[in-house]
Amino acid sequence: MGVLNVTPDSFSDGGLFLDADAAVAHGLELESEGAEILDVGGESTRPGAEPVACAEQIRRVVPAIERLVARGVRAQISIDTTRLAVAEAAVDAGASYVNDVTAFRQEPELAGLVADRGLDCCLMHMRGEPRSMQRDPVYDDVVSDVKAFLEERLSAAVAAGVAEQRIMLDPGIGFGKTVDHNLELLRRLDELVALGRPVVVGTSRKSFLGRITGRETDDRLAGTIATNVLAFERGASVFRVHDVRPVADALAVTAATVRGR
Repeated sequence: MGVLNVTPDSFSDGGLFLDADAAVAHGLELESEGAEILDVGGESTRPGAEPVACAEQIRRVVPAIERLVARGVRAQISIDTTRLAVAEAAVDAGASYVNDVTAFRQEPELAGLVADRGLDCCLMHMRGEPRSMQRDPVYDDVVSDVKAFLEERLSAAVAAGVAEQRIMLDPGIGFGKTVDHNLELLRRLDELVALGRPVVVGTSRKSFLGRITGRETDDRLAGTIATNVLAFERGASVFRVHDVRPVADALAVTAATVRGR
């Protein structure tokens, strides 16, 4: 899953692809490097980020999605949003996947859209909201707590009519977690895989990698690769990254080693 942020303030690539032509060019590049999903977002969810109005999100993402479709992109297009109106506009433009960091809690009607339109979706765990989620997050046991949350949200989505086979689960690395919480989730990722749905992992360039290595945001590729390889070995299925080609190569070698060619 290649990250395509059409935002001015995302933590890693904010402002680089705000122009629709730049976003399309980058999306096609990500696809050529091996991305099977393009996750298009018009609102940053970095720690401390402020909400963005639906109209502004739509203004940012819809032209990029429409132009990607017009260019014949083969990768599945995902809309990274918590808002129903944004998801509706993105789906009308060609998206077929909804990536909701609130797991349908902010706007439960999103589940109905996913169900009615036969979309794929990702339900993520987040403690609080982006502007406050990193203020002293505490868990009894982070893996057990995240697992219980994802299990409940999975059941809620199915109850709302979403086909279970279309649901993926994301533990929300970096979303209301300390460095130790993130590492514990990666270490015990198999416990989340046991829920029976594909697990999405997003560690790309995140601050906990910088805390461990001392590297700045644009120099965290090695840490990103390490965490994705570990996640693969523990059963993760989808890897949300900025640097598609090197991570895809690392995963290909890992898969060939673990499973045989």
